[in-house]
Amino acid sequence: MRLLEAGERGRPALLLLHGFPELAFSWRKVMLPLADAGYHVIAPDQRGYGQTEGWDGRYDGDLASYRLTNLVRDKVSLLRTLQIESVRAVIGHDFGSPVAAWCALLHPEMFRALVLMSAPFGGPPATARPAPDPVHDALAALPRPRKHYQWYYSEPRADADMRRCPQGVHALLRAYYHMKSADWKANTPHELASWSAPELAKMPTYYIMDLGKTMAETVAPEMPSAEAIAACRWLTDEELAVYAEAFERNGFQAALQWYRCRTTGQFNDDLARHAGRKIQVPACFISGASDWGSYQRPGELKRMREQAFADDRGCHFIEGAGHWVQQEQPEETTRLLLQFLELL
Repeated sequence: MRLLEAGERGRPALLLLHGFPELAFSWRKVMLPLADAGYHVIAPDQRGYGQTEGWDGRYDGDLASYRLTNLVRDKVSLLRTLQIESVRAVIGHDFGSPVAAWCALLHPEMFRALVLMSAPFGGPPATARPAPDPVHDALAALPRPRKHYQWYYSEPRADADMRRCPQGVHALLRAYYHMKSADWKANTPHELASWSAPELAKMPTYYIMDLGKTMAETVAPEMPSAEAIAACRWLTDEELAVYAEAFERNGFQAALQWYRCRTTGQFNDDLARHAGRKIQVPACFISGASDWGSYQRPGELKRMREQAFADDRGCHFIEGAGHWVQQEQPEETTRLLLQFLELL
């Protein structure tokens, strides 16, 4: 497991968990300020990402190794290897958010507090075998036929669509990051009324895609200009190249296995046995004010605060940030993290 670390070992530890399509490098702007505040900060490349090894990257490979309880086991094993008995907080962004939530739910003695970023956690699933969801047929039947991005990411074609896209991985990621950031002015997120096709179709096409398009085709028209790229201080082309090189080398499939575990519900038996349990450690939520991720599952934000958190310490939306909140607005993200940590 490849790690980035900042701060001295032996200090109170923080474990930072990245999302998709990211790396431990996503935390680069907040790690040193957190270390300067007195913490030992640890950020791994998660299973299937970056320079961490030992995972199965085949579509028909070992899907079970990507189930949430195994991703939690990765983190427990990491801390034991580092001889760290507990962390002051586990902090997860995007798909790192549910991993962090399950770390805190299953091992509160090891993960003493929780910060979720950009992806609310509504609690364990109620059933081990979810029924087929009619919303997908309803999306496809809309006057403008659509599909949900997570189910697209679960298809065998998705990896090749992105890895071998005409514009190349670097340009694909530039457009994808741009379209989900506050720089893309069409991001005006709000709570949706229901998990229904007409409501879901109100989200941008990077979430509810046109039925016949790939993700590369979806984001390509929103590629920022050369001038806009040069002016983008939160993600320079040199920084973007770190992500592009990793996904060019590894492909996307291992990261996409995480989505398949969610969309199939194949491993919900691991999770449903904890139905009704709340996260007992102190917890808070941070997101960008221009981030649709907070609302992509209608009602999830409210469920998180009322049903998943036993000790809710606040919900914060940062202006000038979209989905990549700790990269777009690192100073305010750091301030909110330290404010939460100081009150523990």
